[in-house]
Parts: sequence; structure tokens; C-alpha cells
Amino acid sequence: MATAANEHPVPDQHGVNLYTSDPELARLLAVYLPAGLLAHLAPHLERLGAQAGGELDTLAHTADKHPPVLEHRNRQGIDQQRVIKHPAYVELEKVAFSQYGLAAMSHRGGVLGWNAPLPAIAKYALTYLLVQAEFGLCCPLSMTDSLTRTLRKFGDDALVARYIEQLTTQDFDTLYQGAMFMTEQGAGSDVAATATRAVPDGDSYLLHGDKWFCSNPDADLAMVLARIDGAPAGMQGVSLFLLPRRLPDGSANAYRIIRLKDKLGTRSMASGEIRLEGARAWLVGEAGRGFVQMADMVNNSRLSNGVRAAGLMRRACSEASFIARERQAFGKRLIEMPLMRRQLLKLLLPAEQARTMVFQTAEALRRSDTGEAGCYPLARILTPMIKFRACRDARKVTADAMEVRGGCGYIEDWTDPRLVRDAHLGSIWEGTSNIVALDVLRAIRREGSLEALDSHLRGLLEQTELHANARAVFTATLDRVVARARHVADLKAAGDVFARQTGASLYHVTTAVAMAWEAGRIGSGRRMQLAQAVLLQRVLPSDLIGSLDAEPAWVRDWFDDAATAPAPASVNLF
Repeated sequence: MATAANEHPVPDQHGVNLYTSDPELARLLAVYLPAGLLAHLAPHLERLGAQAGGELDTLAHTADKHPPVLEHRNRQGIDQQRVIKHPAYVELEKVAFSQYGLAAMSHRGGVLGWNAPLPAIAKYALTYLLVQAEFGLCCPLSMTDSLTRTLRKFGDDALVARYIEQLTTQDFDTLYQGAMFMTEQGAGSDVAATATRAVPDGDSYLLHGDKWFCSNPDADLAMVLARIDGAPAGMQGVSLFLLPRRLPDGSANAYRIIRLKDKLGTRSMASGEIRLEGARAWLVGEAGRGFVQMADMVNNSRLSNGVRAAGLMRRACSEASFIARERQAFGKRLIEMPLMRRQLLKLLLPAEQARTMVFQTAEALRRSDTGEAGCYPLARILTPMIKFRACRDARKVTADAMEVRGGCGYIEDWTDPRLVRDAHLGSIWEGTSNIVALDVLRAIRREGSLEALDSHLRGLLEQTELHANARAVFTATLDRVVARARHVADLKAAGDVFARQTGASLYHVTTAVAMAWEAGRIGSGRRMQLAQAVLLQRVLPSDLIGSLDAEPAWVRDWFDDAATAPAPASVNLF
């Protein structure tokens, strides 16, 4: 269990319940989930919070130290590839896939005792807790979930029927995991340059080519992009295929794992290079529309990336806050020092922004899937926004939180180095920062997404009681950010150089407005303070050399458990 400074000079919160020690999570879930569902999920969230802060954290630490190994032949000398995973990682798989059914809960009823498929927010709330212990496994979880979604959406009935039961089972021995084999050396984010060939062969295709970065390479099923022989060059010639590890007759399919990657982070989970040698695969959806169909899977994975970034930041903030409250130096607890409080606030803001953005994006996705008008373009822009900004923020938050622990934070015995290493992957997977920032502009230009976002945010402001001065600042800032984004989009290609600025400013104003709305819904003056601080520190210009004002009282009080903030509507920091 957690040890405080009065028990040992190096505080350690291993064993803490990561759900009950984060009461803001439960308050926010009450905003986004029906009361009956939240009451049903509460014991599962509490149980997973305890596991993530204790046994799963221990398993993750062990799995990180013992990466998977690729075996090419069995002891009889027969070519029979397999990825050997450490038992600690296998235990993590069982918890995520079987005990909690995280890859299945969006696709069928019965998971965690709920008689219908669970909404995305429920899945992401549980994943948010899991990733605070183990990041690498969340990739296979997300890809299995996303592959199932894409297959059901675009695959023909017979193909879906063949695999849906294994993809959504909680029986670990019969479970099929999913993967996405898209990246090639000459075609990373440039999908139009895909060179893998697909040769028609009866009711299926034979694939030939190399895929360069394939996470979960021994997955039972993978979505693969390839170009059918004779198809036109460019994006229009790329199609989507479902590639099984084993064929329906039980024989091994014709592809090999060439090697596993030696990665900076996510070391617990295998990533490899795949060579397709006439591997049999089945067309998913319409030929020539592979990228459009794969984009659905990629967008789902991008949201999952945002969830993981938010979870990493929360764990980093949790560790830093615990140390600051328990560690003593120079006769004081660290939390009593204004400079430390300032540093903690700089960690807290992006972590809370990301958490709010997870819920906003997941809710937009849910509404889009039901066909609600205007929700597709909203989800279409929120997804690259969270992937762009939250994943970049996680790199800085985890690194700066490591500094709070001091020298111990740099030692691999602690969680901090693993958080830092894992956080860097979020900005690379499913599109680098430049690619997803440009995708924000693409959503504005092609989907009418800026109008949808503007309407959504103004609706949230209308529902929120605000101090008159605060309302004026929120409204004026939203006006400026939206006008700037529209101008950049209208510049066409010349505006692309401003894509990152545009994506960041839209993200910050979106999270500030949504956090203010949440504050009103849960009656939290403190959350309203954070919402306004997002604008003050991350959007509005600040004079870094002109002001030497004392530490604002609200910052000092924020880290005083006994202090109370004024009612949300009366909060005004501007």
C-alpha cells in the first residue's frame, strides 16, 4: 500500500486505488453517462482502479522488462513462427480482454452484466484506468475493437459471420485479436503510395509485399491495404482486405514476421515487420475505397490514442501530486511551496483538458453512429484534434512529472520512465502531428466541421451559467479562434503551414468551453477555475516579463483540500 513521508522519506503510492483517489472522474462520468448505467459500472470501475494501482502496475513493470521474443522454428526444426510473450503480459491480456471485455463491450450485450452494448464513454472510462498501469496492451485492445467495428460496417455478411464470435468473445482461449497492417517503407502516411499487390484468386485475393510497422503482428486477423492488380495509381486504387493468421481450414496463411522492432516504449507489446508471400485475404467493402474504409478504423484508433494520452497524464499528475503532498524538504511539504504549486498546475491543466476531450469526442462519436444530424462532422474534427494536442501534451506532462520525483524519477524501478517512453508513441501512431493537424483542416474544408464545432461550443456556452466578464471572454475568444481557423482553411494549400496553430487553438478553446460546461453541470467552482485557466495560460496572450503579481489565491487554494471554490457562475479569473 501507499507509504507516506512520515513512514519513509521516499513516498510511494503503489497500491492506491486509481479510481477512488480521483473523485473528479466519477463526477464527470455522472455528466456523460445515465445514472443507472454509472451505478452499475461503479463497482467495476472501483475494482479496476484498485487493480491498476497495484497488481496490474506490477505486471506492467515486469512485462516492460521482458519484451516478447520471436521464435521462427519449433524444437523439431519445423518452420512455425510464434511470438513468445512473458506470462506477466499474458495476465494483462486476460484482465483486459476476458475479465473486462474491453474489446467486446461496444459490439454485444452481456459484458460486465449489462444487457446491451456499452456506450463508448463506458469503454473509454475503463480504458482510462487500465492505461494508467499498462499502455502497450491498449494498442491490441483498440485494434481488435476497431477492426470489429470496421468489419461490421463494411464487410459482407458471410465474412462478418465467419469471425464475429471469436472477435467478441471473452473466452481467452478462443479469442481472436486484431491488428492493422498499413505502413510500408515507401508509404507511411502517404497511403496513395501503397505498393502491396492483391492478385484475384476465386472469391479472395493473394497479397504480395512488405508491411514495415505492424503492432500485434501475430494477431489472428488484420486489416491490410493493398492495390488490386490493374487498379489505377493513387488513392483510388487502394483497397481494404481482411487477412487471417490461419485460413478457414486451419492451415497457416502465407506470410511471415521478419523481425520484431526494438522500440523506445510499449516494450511489453510486440511490433514487427511482415512479408506477405501470396497470403490469402478477403476484400472488405468496395474495391478502390480502401482508404475511406480504413479511415474509420484509423479514426477510432486516434480517439483511443487520445484516451491513452489522457490516462498517462492522469497517472503522471497523480504521482506528482502524491509526492508533493508527502515529500518534505527544507522543513516544508513540497505542496506548500508556491513554485511547486505552479508546476503542478501546469501538469494538471493539459491532463484535465485531455480528459474532457475524451468524453466530448466519445459522445460525438456515439451520436454520429446513431445518425444524429450534424454529429458526424463534429466527431470528424474532434478526433484529429485530440490525437494532435493530447498526445503532444502527454510527452511534456509525463517528463515534467518525472522531475517532481527527482532522482528516483529517472530510475527504471519507478513508473515515471515508462510513462515518458510510452507517451512519445502517441504522436507517431495513426499519423504524426503534422498529418493529424492537416487532417483538422481537411475536416474543415471538406466536411463542414468548423461550423459543427462552432455550433456545438456555442450551445454549451448557452447552457452554462457564467460570470458576465467570464462569458464575454469566452465568447470573444471563441469568435477569434473560429474566424482564424476559417481564414486559414480558405487559404487552401497556402494555409497548411498554420495547421498546427489552428489545431491547437481549436483544441484549447474547445476544452475550455467544455470544462466550463462540465463545471456548471457538477456545480464545481474549481473546475470553472481550470476552464478559465486554460484560456489564460494556453490561448490568450500573456506578458512573460511585464507582470510580477503574487501567486493568485485560487492557485494556492486549489491544492488545499480544505479550501472551497466559489460557485461556478461567480468564478472570474479574467
